[in-house]
Amino acid sequence: MKAFIHYKVPDIAGTSYTDMEETAPKHGEVKVKLYAAGLNHRDLFVLHRHKEDEPPLIIGSDGAGVIEEVGPGVEGVSVGDEVVINPSLGWKENSDAPPEGHEILGLPDHGTFAEKITISADNVGPKPPHLNWEEAGVLSLAALTAYRALFTRGNVKSTDTILLPGIGGGAVTFLLLFAKAIGARVIVTSRSAHKLERALELGADVAIDSNGDWNEALNGEKVDVVIETVGAATFDKSLNQLRKGGKMVTFGASAGDEVNFNLRNFFYGQYTLLGSTLGSGEEFEEMLQFVNEHKIKPVIDKVFLLQEAEQALKRIDEAEQFGKIAIKIQE
Repeated sequence: MKAFIHYKVPDIAGTSYTDMEETAPKHGEVKVKLYAAGLNHRDLFVLHRHKEDEPPLIIGSDGAGVIEEVGPGVEGVSVGDEVVINPSLGWKENSDAPPEGHEILGLPDHGTFAEKITISADNVGPKPPHLNWEEAGVLSLAALTAYRALFTRGNVKSTDTILLPGIGGGAVTFLLLFAKAIGARVIVTSRSAHKLERALELGADVAIDSNGDWNEALNGEKVDVVIETVGAATFDKSLNQLRKGGKMVTFGASAGDEVNFNLRNFFYGQYTLLGSTLGSGEEFEEMLQFVNEHKIKPVIDKVFLLQEAEQALKRIDEAEQFGKIAIKIQE
């Protein structure tokens, strides 16, 4: 089968479109013929985490397709089922944090940038019927991450006002769509006027320039919850916009891992800081139900063919996209 792999050389230079062997499903596994996959920033990180002395690795965490073969002991799914891949491996039940041994598809296991994937039957879910293949292919990782951060960790309600710094990435775009689906008020920030305009078109209530004075731009308005995915560049501004007793949920640090903040102001403000990452199998099922109920469609930035995945990686590395980048694998 054709696949897009990483091998030996760090970064995008170590990727190639080539042939890889298919694997037959073992006990509890299914083989899925993939029609589309989705790109995430994690795929860039994998190009550095995958070691030079390790075997070739098929990258990619998101995907959607049709079950082609079912291994022994599999129940609940059948050949011909249209499914989306859950990239959260080894985390079935809801819990405060992932269990030991939790991994994300695409490292160390082979991922979704291939014509086929063999995976545990526990890690496939029914494809939402209102989505086309590209929309379904980009759904899982970002949507599951957004769902857990917003509802499990943030416990966001329809009466809340939410601040989303750095609108434009896949997960933050899902945060906007999910929050607006329940009727919450959403404020977004970006350095890009184009991204602010697109966010308003998708339902954002207020869109402000990340480079400006947020408190001034919002006329002193404070928010109930901040979902912080940028990191050091926006952390202090985000914290400053929280109402007393408000919550910040963080699952990203694209602008730096380490932050400094005034501890005394933090405890006097009675703030809550919550970490989040991906989600459980149960949350994956809840997320799919939510997407179906509200007929949510991922925002697709651009579609590339599998053999063009190197160009897709370069686009996400430049951070110019709004929404998700899809990889079309077959018709």
